[in-house]
Amino acid sequence: MPITYEAVKALTAELYSASLRRIPEDTKDALRAARARETHEGAQRVLEIMLGSALRAERTDRFVCSDAGVPVYHVTIGTAARLEGDIKAAIVDGFDELVGRITPPLLKHVTNPLTNERGYKGRDMPLVTWDVEGGADHVEIACQPKALGSGRWAALETFSFPTLAQIEEYVMKVVMQAGSQHCPPVIIGVGIGGSFDVAARIASKATYRRIGTTNPEPVLAAMEERLTRAVNATGFGPMGTGGDTTALAVHVDYAAGHGYTPVAVCFNCWINRRTRARLHGDGSVEWLE
Repeated sequence: MPITYEAVKALTAELYSASLRRIPEDTKDALRAARARETHEGAQRVLEIMLGSALRAERTDRFVCSDAGVPVYHVTIGTAARLEGDIKAAIVDGFDELVGRITPPLLKHVTNPLTNERGYKGRDMPLVTWDVEGGADHVEIACQPKALGSGRWAALETFSFPTLAQIEEYVMKVVMQAGSQHCPPVIIGVGIGGSFDVAARIASKATYRRIGTTNPEPVLAAMEERLTRAVNATGFGPMGTGGDTTALAVHVDYAAGHGYTPVAVCFNCWINRRTRARLHGDGSVEWLE
């Protein structure tokens, strides 16, 4: 059976709606672990409030945060999947339909950067990136809404043959510039190498990785450990109240490139909104998170 326009339309709308109402299980576990090791009394209380707020939103089917951001999707198409209809249009139409029926209603966060006018529609909205997976007979769709805390403080700089120390120094520079304005504790994604656009994509994709997983590249695993310690030593703490917990995780990945090396850094706020599911050829939906 083909994967249809209607199936993509329904799933993408549901992924976005669900991402606003719950935080991933790995993020709940990370908040609990952070609370257990936190030494700052105020930070302990903030972490308790965060976790309680997330659990209450899930229980009452409400948004975890009033800033729903804008829908951002990463779609991976299996080369053995059969598609029927315009799936790009399906994502747009799914969001448009959701706007009219979602409860609570969405605020007008879709912004025209040339006029600063706000609404629910806009060029290239929802924001979608695409990939392929050899041999797979499914379409996998991940949703990660972007709002101020998870989008505003991203940065990229291009170096010539940087050392690992220089890369880490730049990451910390970006961290210090963001301060606590991205609603910590955050998940930090770092992309190294490739080209300008590839490095940014790598950084963004790194934030999808589950908290607590170990980087299979030993050099990067060691870098992640150093950076996590350094970020948490800044003392910004949860929501800027001070403490030991400014980052729940730092995830780093890389691509080969030329001698010039772009380094991209991006953040997800403490909610770490992320949903993911697969559409199979038999019409079934497999929720992954």
